[in-house]
Amino acid sequence: MSETTKPQPEDATFERIGEVLRSRQSFVLLSHVRPDGDAIGSQLALGFSLLAMGKSVRMINEDGLPENLAFLAGSERIEMPPADPVVAEVAIALDTATKPRLGAAVLHAASKADLWLNIDHHISNPRYGTLNLIDATSPATGQILYDLIISQNLPLPAESRDALYVAVSTDTGSFQYPSTTARTYELAADLIRRGVDVGTINSKTYDELPFRRLELMRALLDTLERTPDGIVAWWELRDRTRKDLALRQEDSEGLIDVIRAIRGVQVAVFFEELEDGRIRASMRSKDRRLDVCKIAAQFDGGGHALAAGLRMQGPLPDAKSRVLGAICRRVAEVSGTPPNL
Repeated sequence: MSETTKPQPEDATFERIGEVLRSRQSFVLLSHVRPDGDAIGSQLALGFSLLAMGKSVRMINEDGLPENLAFLAGSERIEMPPADPVVAEVAIALDTATKPRLGAAVLHAASKADLWLNIDHHISNPRYGTLNLIDATSPATGQILYDLIISQNLPLPAESRDALYVAVSTDTGSFQYPSTTARTYELAADLIRRGVDVGTINSKTYDELPFRRLELMRALLDTLERTPDGIVAWWELRDRTRKDLALRQEDSEGLIDVIRAIRGVQVAVFFEELEDGRIRASMRSKDRRLDVCKIAAQFDGGGHALAAGLRMQGPLPDAKSRVLGAICRRVAEVSGTPPNL
């Protein structure tokens, strides 16, 4: 399809998305690089609902399936991108704020699809799909998919049920983050009524950590720093540490919450040195006035007001100086005091 005939992006209702899911036969479901519980959970939830409808479904991620989510039933269907584009009428990007975040190989794999659905909860999402279902008030893409499935009376097999619970649980910090709503608890209650084994699934999600994650924690604590006023805290992961500990990408998932939980800290930052020399910075805020999405946007990043991230050129000391400088300037604006770094 040429650029001149390509349909214009439009915001879609549950009904419009449901119509597409019912009328089309072949789908490829995608999620962002370095997938977390919401990304993989969303793929499995919608994927198995479509499979129960008799559809042809592929579920692809640039980095494959994280080890810590392999306990999810059906997760073996998550695959890395094949060399050739897959045969699919519809590509569905899930929990992915910008199209490049899917990864070049995933974009190639989905390049034959003639319709793109973009289902996400990031406020920074530019609506890159043909049809876009974006709800920045939702704490997780999994919650959007639950509402989609229920409202459209789509199948909810056990694989989808458990995947939705993990998607929402992990993206709300086990139902603790401020984005958690009454609707979120209602969703969880309904999934439990439908058969979610809360004890087992929570144990597998949170209580089966590899020892190398504890070694990583020890290494990160050695780098922990705070501003003199204690409002901003950060730590860093060097590429050599990753190699020395033979870390997997998912090993650092959620660790930023350790420093976010420090009394007095309002903004936490996790700096990570990547293999290509770039720097990844993940940010968490406890104060909506300290909107880390807006700070990340200064460096072409994005996310949510209280949780955002970015990637930028190194070296690490320069990246830290620029990002922390931007954070401290915002803290100063809010507090009415000079920047404190």
